[in-house]
Amino acid sequence: MSRTPESAESATFRIRPATQDDWAGIWAIMEPIIRAGETYTWDPDTSEAKAKEIWFKQPPGQTFVAAQDGMVIGTGELHPNYGGAGRHVANAGYMVHQGHTGKGVARALCTYSLEAAREAGFRAMQFNAVVASNTRAVKAWQSLGFEVLATVPEAFNHPKHGLVGLHVMYRKL
Repeated sequence: MSRTPESAESATFRIRPATQDDWAGIWAIMEPIIRAGETYTWDPDTSEAKAKEIWFKQPPGQTFVAAQDGMVIGTGELHPNYGGAGRHVANAGYMVHQGHTGKGVARALCTYSLEAAREAGFRAMQFNAVVASNTRAVKAWQSLGFEVLATVPEAFNHPKHGLVGLHVMYRKL
């Protein structure tokens, strides 16, 4: 379970495995998203050191970036969703620089992770907590073949919308 795609390219950016040298760019994307508390279940006070520890994955997982002109504009990670007898199902997460949203970066990161997961031997991918009010992400993942299996009502305390659901989304690879 260690092979991954070398890279994926679009007309304006390239997706590739992340290196430690990418961390400053990754953190610049992650910090405002985490602090806003609107799309991730992370504690908004997560420290930079803890975020790095969580985000960088070991094989068969991996961390990757979308880079444009030497700048990290998006990042993703993939890892086994469970251990043991459930480790054949992957999980992944993606974050995009606020100046590059709506340009297909998240979709490309997801597509890259689906291929990387397939190449690593995973048989499916599951998202455990897609915030229901994040309608752009829900639509994007559905367009890539994910289905909402269930919604946990009022499982996410959104800073603007109050209690909203968390979707469990799934697709076979």
